[in-house]
Amino acid sequence: MSKSALITGVTGQDGAYLAQLLLDKGYKVYGFVARRSSDTSWRLRELGIQGDIEFLEGDLADASSVQRAILTAKPDEVYNLGAQSFVATSWNQPITTGVVDGLGVTHVLEAIRQFSPETRFYQASTSEMFGLIQAEMQDESTPFYPRSPYGVAKLYGHWITVNYRESFNMHASSGILFNHESPLRGIEFVTRKVTDAVARIKLGKQKELRLGNIDAKRDWGFAGDYVEAMWLMLQQDQPDDFVVATGVTTSVRDMLKIAFEHVELNYEDFLVIDPEFFRPAEVDILLGNPAKARNKLGWEPKTSLKELITMMVEADLKRVGKE
Repeated sequence: MSKSALITGVTGQDGAYLAQLLLDKGYKVYGFVARRSSDTSWRLRELGIQGDIEFLEGDLADASSVQRAILTAKPDEVYNLGAQSFVATSWNQPITTGVVDGLGVTHVLEAIRQFSPETRFYQASTSEMFGLIQAEMQDESTPFYPRSPYGVAKLYGHWITVNYRESFNMHASSGILFNHESPLRGIEFVTRKVTDAVARIKLGKQKELRLGNIDAKRDWGFAGDYVEAMWLMLQQDQPDDFVVATGVTTSVRDMLKIAFEHVELNYEDFLVIDPEFFRPAEVDILLGNPAKARNKLGWEPKTSLKELITMMVEADLKRVGKE
């Protein structure tokens, strides 16, 4: 019999790639979705899998709808990817971020504990929990120091996952994922903002690109590679927490160069530094150590940053060209 999985946040970047991966492995995939007025299913359509997913309506902030989803799907695996996932927004919506990204995790864990205790659980943790870094390279033992309401809420979600694992002997694992991008990334994230702008500038539809701190450094990988690590965690005999990263850090400035050089332009001719885009508390550098994931899961990133940014620029050139 094939396995079944429930994915919260299935219409997001990671949810879409994970759904594709699980469908390819023969899973029955349920998608937990909050009904909103805006269309969020474009990623699933772009991957050609929207019709292959059974959608269950609900909201991570509403415990009863989470319980209904668990009872309906009776999943072998639950991947909790749903979140208010934009760091900048978390300062404007700290309470919503806390309820969804923090308490929402507890809603899922408690529903599994009560109604489906054999279900394996994956929590999408984040490198933003490291924040003001306490070590040059961050691994599973590095102390956390979040620098945004998003990072703080995610830290609650991370520790409640550990707590349920230890308190109730649940198969509950967290992936501490460093920045991961793709052509399916939302336009509000800096990599996609850059690649979309590059396409528009190249095609004569935009004249400038406004950014904040371009000297911030991030460990960027391809989301399509990272969802494989999520799946591998739930195939292990014992649950655990894993850093998922490339082990290479790159400044926003250097990422800009890669994107603009792909279309034979100089980023300095179009860049405007705008104070509006500086964060109240900045995370200057993130660099993950994925040794544990490599050794225990057999996982390694396959896509270089140059390959990733090139892929994103090409996708945005096609999109903008069709407008």
